[in-house]
Amino acid sequence: MTTLIIPQPLVAELLPMGECIDVMERALASLARGEAILPLRTMMWTPDRSGLIAMMPSHVTDPQALGLKVISVMAANHGTDRDSHQGAVLLFDARTGSLLAIIDATAITAIRTAAVSGLATRLLAREDAGDLAILGSGTQASTHLAAMRAVRRLRRVRVCGVSPERARAFARHHSESLGMTVEAVGSARDAVEGADLICTATSSVEPVVKGAWIAPGAHINAVGACFPACRELDTEAVVRSRFYCDRRESVGSEAGDFLIPRREGAIGSMCPGRRTRDEITLFKSLGIAVEDVAAAEHIHRRARAVGKGFLVDLGGRRMTYD
Repeated sequence: MTTLIIPQPLVAELLPMGECIDVMERALASLARGEAILPLRTMMWTPDRSGLIAMMPSHVTDPQALGLKVISVMAANHGTDRDSHQGAVLLFDARTGSLLAIIDATAITAIRTAAVSGLATRLLAREDAGDLAILGSGTQASTHLAAMRAVRRLRRVRVCGVSPERARAFARHHSESLGMTVEAVGSARDAVEGADLICTATSSVEPVVKGAWIAPGAHINAVGACFPACRELDTEAVVRSRFYCDRRESVGSEAGDFLIPRREGAIGSMCPGRRTRDEITLFKSLGIAVEDVAAAEHIHRRARAVGKGFLVDLGGRRMTYD
């Protein structure tokens, strides 16, 4: 009984952004139809609350997959050579329970988070949207740029980060690698004003985007804040928007971007539908286990088909004792 080990460099090869967006569409549609099992994530903080371990299990019907992501989240890693999110996704055979694969979770998290934003953008943003503002200059900023390029024709890209130096390095790198101009700007306002696509991928606990800056008809993907007391958008930004999310239960338990304005009495329940070109749409992403498990199933299936990864025998056979 062999288990396939898939290290970080192979994940991007086996899960290209365009394919991942389609995989996320299937998985989230399965969730919406009630065909997935998805407990809220379990989190355990370190004693000094400098980091945490999160455990995220799920069973998905389309694609048929059973698995668990275990990941550490260490905010102090921002700006270092270590990612803030590290761990593994364990994929099991839904019938026998055999461990099929152990896959690097850093890469899956980076790609699938942006892919879900890409899906939301494909469904909610105006067809002609192409003026992109990215707040943040880390891993998620890079993958969100790839996701936005996969679903819309970009005509302008501005980036702003807490470190101007890292924002400039991000702009130089992507300008050269993509053959397009990526501009580092000095403030979040300079990035957001006039943009019709906005991606917030920061570690901020206070709002970095004000509603007054947001242009009519813009679409926002908010992915950075994932705790009830943290948010990237101020109340006015949420009030002005049609609010969408990957899962209502997760947003109602974990998303300060939603919970704080609701506690203030500024908003009520979430509602569907972009109705006009001038409406602002907001997709709040928490990241849920169906996304990780569906991505792992796709990676495992492709890896087996092309002979990639490393096979190990971890057992799983019934043991006998003398």
